[in-house]
Amino acid sequence: MSPTKLRTPSQCLIGTLAENIRRLRNARNLSQEKLADICGLHRTYVGSVERGERNITLSSLEILAKALDVSVIDLLKPNEK
Repeated sequence: MSPTKLRTPSQCLIGTLAENIRRLRNARNLSQEKLADICGLHRTYVGSVERGERNITLSSLEILAKALDVSVIDLLKPNEK
């Protein structure tokens, strides 16, 4: 891989993160807007993360984890159904 080529996470990881955030947000009866308010993020940003459209930063990942009262690891682990 060329050092100048942008790196992106796998679709599997993006999908896992999106699914976990949506599942945990819904379990806490939070709208995307309310979660965004708690995190100090824009509602459209939270929506795009839940749709798997964003490669979020570690700082945003930590903020979302804290707002959902889980660890960053919990957001990245596949959900065992």
